Amino acid sequence: MALLKEIKSRLQSVHSTRKITTAMMMVSSAKLLKTQQLIQTLYPYEQELYHMLQLLLQGEKEFRSPYTQQRHVKRVAIVAFTSNTGLAGRFNDNIAVRLTSVVEEYLPLGRENVLIYPIGGKVAKAVRKMGMVTAGEFDAIAAKPSYQAIRKIAQELMQLFIAEEIDRVELIYHHYKSKGTQEVLQETFLPIELPAGEEDDLKNDYIVEPDRVSLLQELLPKVIQLKLYTVLIDSATSEHAARMTAMLIANDNADNLIDELKLEYNKLRQQTITNELLDIAGGTVR
Repeated sequence: MALLKEIKSRLQSVHSTRKITTAMMMVSSAKLLKTQQLIQTLYPYEQELYHMLQLLLQGEKEFRSPYTQQRHVKRVAIVAFTSNTGLAGRFNDNIAVRLTSVVEEYLPLGRENVLIYPIGGKVAKAVRKMGMVTAGEFDAIAAKPSYQAIRKIAQELMQLFIAEEIDRVELIYHHYKSKGTQEVLQETFLPIELPAGEEDDLKNDYIVEPDRVSLLQELLPKVIQLKLYTVLIDSATSEHAARMTAMLIANDNADNLIDELKLEYNKLRQQTITNELLDIAGGTVR
C-alpha cells in the first residue's frame, strides 16, 4: 500500500509539472509568432538598405568611412546575446561556450582590453564566472527587445570605434533558421565591410542629391544600428523557438513517464488484490 501511495504521489507531481511545461510552451509559441512577424518585416527592410548602399557605392570605389577602417586590434568589444531565463535547452550554454572560446583568443591582448556587452542575464553570469568585467547591465533589453535601447549600445560602440578606443566589435548570437534549428553565429560588427557595387547603373536610373558620398555618410550609421537590432530580434526569436521545443520535449517525456507510472500502478494494484483474494481463500487473517 505504501508503494501504491508513492506511485500515486509521483503521478500527481508529473501531471502538475506537465501543466507548467504546457503553459510555458504556449507562451513561447505566442512570443515566437510575434518575433517571427517582426523579423519577417525586418529582413526585407535590411536587404533594401544594403541594396541602396550597393547602388550608392557604384562609381565610388574610393569611398572611405570611419566605420570601415581596418586597423591592428589592440582592444576588442564582444556583444553576446542570450536570455534572462533558462529552460531553453542548450540555447544559453551554446553562447557561453562560444564566448569562452572567443575570449580566450583575445586574452593575449590583456583582460582589460576585452570589453564584453552581455545582452541577457545568463551570458552576464557566464562572463562573471570567467572573471571578466562587463560593460554594463543589459538584462532589460533581453527581456523586452526595443530598437531605442539597442540603438544606444550601437551608438556607444560606434563612438568608441571612431575614437579608436576599440579596434573591433564581435557579435555572438543565435540565428533563427526554423523552430527546430537555431545556429550560433560569430560576426564582425565593426569595422563594417561594404558591399561591392559592380555596375554603374545609378546615373541612368536615379537622380542623387546632394551627392553619393553625403548619402553614404548618412546611410551607413543607420545600416549599422539596424544590424544590431536585427541580431537582437534574431536572438529573441531563436530563444522562443528553443524554449518551445524544450517544453515540447518535456511534455513528451512527461507523457511517457505518466504511462509507465500508470502501468506500474495498475500492476501493483492488481497484485495487491490478488494477494488479498489468496489470503481470504486460504483463511489467513491479517
